[in-house]
Amino acid sequence: MSDQRVAVVSGGSRGIGRAIATTLAARGFAVVVGYQGSASAAAEVVDAVTSAGGRAIAAQADVADEDAVAAMFDAAEKEFGGVDVVVNSAGRLSLSPIADLDLAELDALHRTNIRGTFVMAREAARRVRGGGTIITLSTSIVGLQLPTYGAYAASKGAVEAMTLVLARELRGRDITVNAVAPGPTATELFFEGKDEATIERMAKQPPLERLGTPEDIAEVVAFLASPAGHWVNGQVVRANGGIV
Repeated sequence: MSDQRVAVVSGGSRGIGRAIATTLAARGFAVVVGYQGSASAAAEVVDAVTSAGGRAIAAQADVADEDAVAAMFDAAEKEFGGVDVVVNSAGRLSLSPIADLDLAELDALHRTNIRGTFVMAREAARRVRGGGTIITLSTSIVGLQLPTYGAYAASKGAVEAMTLVLARELRGRDITVNAVAPGPTATELFFEGKDEATIERMAKQPPLERLGTPEDIAEVVAFLASPAGHWVNGQVVRANGGIV
């Protein structure tokens, strides 16, 4: 199994990150399931992978903590021999009109979404093997400019910028760097604080007239992480069912 490709997935214990971890495992990757808070949820993902015949371990890490992130990569290298794919799906969402936003919440959101993505990308740039892939998670909200999403969209705009810069900095390394930007996706994070009318309205936005699923996003990530997707580089892939 020494030639098995290895993926590190932060935020891998729930939602889109969980779907990414299990999908990559189903495609033959050994997976490190990164999590911050819920060890039991991460253990469930590991159990799902191993019971299906795959290889996985859980690793606790606050993505904004460079020492914890380095330790997560160390665990990947110790357990599986290296790192080929890094997916940063850890993220924080806060909704408020810009005029009303508590700046402490802004700082917390940016700590996870901007600093956390940067720390993960920095470690990935140092560790990912040739032929590998780095994938960040943005949001289609960056292009939609919806009210109350100002702080969140700003943080994800920063994610897109650093992703595209890193793709060019890794010239000559045979490593691709892309962002995947989901539209409205049926996760706990999405449903939180929304009434049925809001959910229904957002589900009707794309021409496909439904919410995305975590598996929809995971399939895009799996493509980018595969040899078939290796010619896609330095891009923001808006996986949103066709929302303009």
